[in-house]
Amino acid sequence: MDSNRQLAVSQLQAALGYMFKEHAWLELALTHSSVGGRDNERLEFLGDSVLGFVISEQLYKQFPNEDEGALTRLRARLVRGQTLGELAAEMQLGNCLLLGSGERKTGGSQRKSILANALEAVLGAILLDGGFNAVRESILNIFKSRLNQMPPAASLKDAKTRLQEYLQARGHRLPEYELVKKAGPDHARVFTVRCQVSGRKLQQGDAEDAHQVLQSVASASNRRQAEQQAAADILRQLDPQNDH
Repeated sequence: MDSNRQLAVSQLQAALGYMFKEHAWLELALTHSSVGGRDNERLEFLGDSVLGFVISEQLYKQFPNEDEGALTRLRARLVRGQTLGELAAEMQLGNCLLLGSGERKTGGSQRKSILANALEAVLGAILLDGGFNAVRESILNIFKSRLNQMPPAASLKDAKTRLQEYLQARGHRLPEYELVKKAGPDHARVFTVRCQVSGRKLQQGDAEDAHQVLQSVASASNRRQAEQQAAADILRQLDPQNDH
């Protein structure tokens, strides 16, 4: 191991709050499949499982008044690939990775998906090297700032869910979604969706007998995302003072 990588690996262990007894576990966790031979994919599987459990346990204790759905949304926010990639980048994990020449040349050491998977593999390696208490302590150390800054669980609901709840709470009919157009080649599809809500007194200031129809059209690379964008726009129309 060259001196630069040796320093990077030492700094990584400091950031993890864990020093490996069997360094081979860490080396395996940092070995991408592009290298050939043994790689970190099995450790990634293990790390993903223990990460989910530890975060679930912590959220259960930290938010005693939240229901299952809220806890699930909070956990998803923490263990998603985007968050893991950000954490790995903050720890400069990319400087420690062992990559095949092709991945190195194409910037694999900074690719968030590779970083996220490697971080999960490192957590799996800590579990095997030091046991459950060690990996639990490391996970809570890594996620400390994000656990302390969790947004309200209700704010993590997707736009379609929030729109449905908004309408139901006021006795209105559920929104209707229609696929208006699907265009583009298979590898670059664009889905255009219309969301429509109708009812009496939809918005503040409407007359009691005023029947209103609100519509929004949005386009995205998949139908679900387009529906979410259209729903978010309807929410803004219904309640512009509320930051949805």
